[in-house]
Amino acid sequence: MRKFYTGIDIGTYHVKVVIATPAESPDLPMNILATSTAGSRGLRHGYIIDTKEASKAIREAIGRASAAARVKVQSARVGVGGVGLDEIRSTAEISLTPAGGIVSKALLDRALYESEKRAMSRLTNRTVIHNVPLEYRVDGEKVWGSPLGLQGTKLAVDTLLVTMLSQHHDDLIEAVENAGVEVEGVMASPMAASLVTLNKAQKTAGVVLANIGAETLSILIFDEDTPVSLKVFPIGSSSITEMLALSFQIPLPEAESLKRGGVTGSDIPERKMQAILTAQLKEMYALINAHLKTIGRHRLLPAGIVITGGGAGVTSASEIARLVLQLPAQVGQIGALPRSANVDATWAVAYGLCRWAHAEDLEGRTHTLGEVMGNAWVSIKRGMRSLLP
Repeated sequence: MRKFYTGIDIGTYHVKVVIATPAESPDLPMNILATSTAGSRGLRHGYIIDTKEASKAIREAIGRASAAARVKVQSARVGVGGVGLDEIRSTAEISLTPAGGIVSKALLDRALYESEKRAMSRLTNRTVIHNVPLEYRVDGEKVWGSPLGLQGTKLAVDTLLVTMLSQHHDDLIEAVENAGVEVEGVMASPMAASLVTLNKAQKTAGVVLANIGAETLSILIFDEDTPVSLKVFPIGSSSITEMLALSFQIPLPEAESLKRGGVTGSDIPERKMQAILTAQLKEMYALINAHLKTIGRHRLLPAGIVITGGGAGVTSASEIARLVLQLPAQVGQIGALPRSANVDATWAVAYGLCRWAHAEDLEGRTHTLGEVMGNAWVSIKRGMRSLLP
């Protein structure tokens, strides 16, 4: 049996599982053996509030995928979202003199570790899941690319620490492992999705990936092929559904179909419906716009905004984003997959987790869970070069 990888995307409304196997050539997309979904239980705004109920949903989704793929899933990578995700910026400087002044891999790791240590006072009750180097400096001079092999007396690094609430982290792992699956690694859901929905040109030019979930809106911003900011807002597409249901006094399932343009012949005024959709989407994009201003990227992302998640199917989602953000806008698609795969961008997180696992195997390295969480993005950038869409 060929090696296969499993990604689990645990959302507030759905648990999604993808099982994929490598193609014969690393230049080809992975083959998806099976996908499955189950209704989430025990979650709110991405938080696990009932571990036992969450485990039942995870076990159900994995069982369906395993049966369809005819494999036994024993381990998986897990995507984490929810309003508990956040970012912290840190910096550190170490001496190169004891090592003869040459920057080595060990010294790079030490600099990243020091940046995390210096942020400890801001990490109460939080766990670092990614430590992303934003900029290296040798003796005060910015390094373009990797500083490996350079000579000097001081190495400095600025980092982006992606964190989550420690309790949520522990509950998540417990829920998955209670479902009979070992957690091989944890990745922030926006980062997992970016591996299969964004290409190198977009990430180099500057782009914001926005995932509109049921109860959360998460964004990940890239510049110069590096993630520079991650943010999660407690608002999602369910707010649109609820507003339509209240305004027109219709059941939630009908409001959901209306939101996605799936109702024909309705006596609900089109103009009024569009006004509600537009107002709710404008509120979401205004949050993104305010964050872009905070980090100095307002109207400065040439690749614009790419929209994924269940909310990407909302009528006019990209047009309203273009209007509010004054940036190019498009609904995301999973790159480099055959049409027969029948997988859209709502599966990006689970599929991205499979690509991450395969990328690390290509490096021929093994990691402890702590190492994976601490150095995930560094290893991804090395391992994914031939796999990025």
